Parts: sequence; structure tokens; C-alpha cells
Amino acid sequence: MMELNLWSYLLAGGLIFIISTLFSMLGLGGGMLYVPVFKWLGFPLKAVAIPLGLLLNGVTTLSAFLLYAREGLVDYRGGLPAAIAGLILAPVGAHMVQYVSQQILIILFAAIVSIAGIRTLIKSRQGEPTQKASNHQRMVVGSIVGGGAGFIAGLLGIGGGFIVAPMLMELGYPTKNAAATTAFIVTFSSFSGFLGHVAEGRIDLTLAAVSLLAVVAGSQLGAWFMAKKAQPNWVKGFYGILLIAVAVKLLFDIFG
Repeated sequence: MMELNLWSYLLAGGLIFIISTLFSMLGLGGGMLYVPVFKWLGFPLKAVAIPLGLLLNGVTTLSAFLLYAREGLVDYRGGLPAAIAGLILAPVGAHMVQYVSQQILIILFAAIVSIAGIRTLIKSRQGEPTQKASNHQRMVVGSIVGGGAGFIAGLLGIGGGFIVAPMLMELGYPTKNAAATTAFIVTFSSFSGFLGHVAEGRIDLTLAAVSLLAVVAGSQLGAWFMAKKAQPNWVKGFYGILLIAVAVKLLFDIFG
């Protein structure tokens, strides 16, 4: 583990700013990169990286959600069941962290990130959907997927947006509406999972303060760019490549 000093915190803040800018474009919190970044910088995985990843995930998605809401891109009716399910199950995942080894957590993390990256690359080659699923389908599927995403969020510190966003696209949401509604859903599971970790006594206040400043600035920039400037297929393609690269790096750290 590297010595933790002022440069560790400043480097973490800079990286968090870049990550939150990119991930907020798809309504995601960036937890799947926050957690590896904190780990690579030498911060403990279970005691610091996972809980702080959830906090930053929640702040990123909340900040992005507020901007998306002003643009009228959020589907509250379709997203609320998923948000409630994630809110309930995220603390359960947070509690289960203590029963799972660090190596298994990283392998599970890498596997899920790889799947999300491949699916996103596939979606980037397809056109925007023209018709949404029915309200009933969105509520039922959303509740099931949102609950699972919430549990994984609490367990791995990643927010669950990488599960929610593809699910919304499968249900017929255009990319910008999927990003906005994902931000709404993931905000609930992220903060709920974070509070579950706080109850277990896990947080680094100095790192949290530096990272929060970076996240607020980055998420506002990313959400603005997505709402006003970005091309959906370009964003999805870049995001897919980024996820696969993270998964390869994590697996290399374990088996390389």
C-alpha cells in the first residue's frame, strides 16, 4: 500500500473530477471507477473505497439528475418503482460486505463491469428506440432490476447504474431519457447503500471532502454536455470501451 499524503488526496480529487464528468453523461455515478481509483491510490477497499464510492456515486447522480430534471428528461413514473426497490436492498448489500473476501469482490466487480461494457458497445451500434414499453412493464421490470442493482450497489460500491441504464434502453428509452432516469433511480440506491456502510463505521472524512468538491463540478459539466452537445452513440461507445478497460486492469492486478 502506498503512503497516503496530500498528493494522494489531490490526485484522487483530479481523477474523480474526470470520472464524474464522463459518467454523469449517462446518468451513472462512476462508482465502478471511483472504487478502483481509491484502491490503486492505496486506500483500503472495504473501509474506504466502497463506502466513499457510494457517496460519490450518489452525489454525482443527484447533481446530474437535478440538471436533467430541469431539461424535462426524467421519467418519474417509470423510474420510481426501481428507485424504491434499490433504496430498500442497498443497505442489505452493504451489510454483506463483511462476509465476502476482497479478492472475490474484485473478481465479481470486474465480471459485472465487463458485461456492462460489452452490452453498451453493442447498443452503441443501434439506432435510438422509437417506442417505450408499457407502463406496467416498466414498473415490474424496473422494480426487479432496481432491487438487484441496489443490492449490488451496496455490496460493491458502484451504484448499480450500469445495470439500470441498459435495462431502460431495452424498455425503449432514448439515450438521453435513459441517462436522466438512471440518475434519478441510482441516487436512491447510492445514498441508501452509503448510509448502510456508515452504520458499520466506514468513512474517511478528508478524502470525502476533497472528492465531493470534484464530483459536484464534474457531474454538472458532464450532465450539461450530455443534455446540450453530446451524440448518444459516441457516448455509449466510449463508455463501453472505458468499462472493459477497467475490468481488464482489475483482473490483471489479481492474476497478472
